[in-house]
Amino acid sequence: MSAHRSLAGQVVVVTGAARGVGALLARKLSARGATLALVGLEPDELRGVAAALHGPAHHWHADVTDHEAMARVADEVKDRFGKVDVVVANAGVATGGPFADSDPAAWKRVIEVNLIGGAVTGRAFLPHLAASRGYFLQIASLAAITPAPMMTAYCASKSGVEAFAHSLRAEVGHRGVRVGVGYLSWTDTDMVRGADQDDVMRELRARLPWPSNKTYPLGPAVDRIVAGIERRSAHVYGQWWLRGMQSVRGYLPALIGTVGQREMRRFGARLDGMRVGLVGAGGAADEKERAGR
Repeated sequence: MSAHRSLAGQVVVVTGAARGVGALLARKLSARGATLALVGLEPDELRGVAAALHGPAHHWHADVTDHEAMARVADEVKDRFGKVDVVVANAGVATGGPFADSDPAAWKRVIEVNLIGGAVTGRAFLPHLAASRGYFLQIASLAAITPAPMMTAYCASKSGVEAFAHSLRAEVGHRGVRVGVGYLSWTDTDMVRGADQDDVMRELRARLPWPSNKTYPLGPAVDRIVAGIERRSAHVYGQWWLRGMQSVRGYLPALIGTVGQREMRRFGARLDGMRVGLVGAGGAADEKERAGR
């Protein structure tokens, strides 16, 4: 296990920082002496988060899928604060429901924000992290470890960012850059609450085996992410039991395939015509941003 590093004076970039995991992570990092660069699509929310922090902070309005915008942000963060020590690629959106009835635009957007957005963020900030021998943390999910019916886009995107981060670690380690993957189960955020507004999605999740059927409080999960950043860990687990899932993940596709078919038959006609767009307040902000272009 890596030794803890003081966050005092460290410049940390957090994407998706307007709410949820990103906003609370910014607060906890700031309380430990870090300087925060907040990136997201909601300027007013970002401004409020920045104003409430303990130390230096600034916010940038940018879409993480936009190469030019994120390259500009990376340079401006470096110019403003002098360096970049840590980047947390946290921005993400979700949708749910049967793939056959899914909204193609929403499905594609989940892949764009979660997977391509993580890669665009890494590309933009990698030169600065190489200069500081810094740390890149890609937030993934339990969805990267196990497949799940009604979550094709989200599982595909989170499996993708996990693979991306593992591959990147092998490329940049010799340059002094450490790369980590953060795993979270269902955590009390706007995204999860938004998904639960759909009766079928809420019931399906409730029927998952313990402990994956619970919604976990945000604070302890973010505390674990902070500890992972302090250690610059290769793997960061927001809930204690996720570490153990790594040892059984090879068995999960077959198991979920069998159980998932049973559950889909159980819901039957309730699935007909079910179309779910991007969920939660973050999803609404993403849709509003794209509609305004």
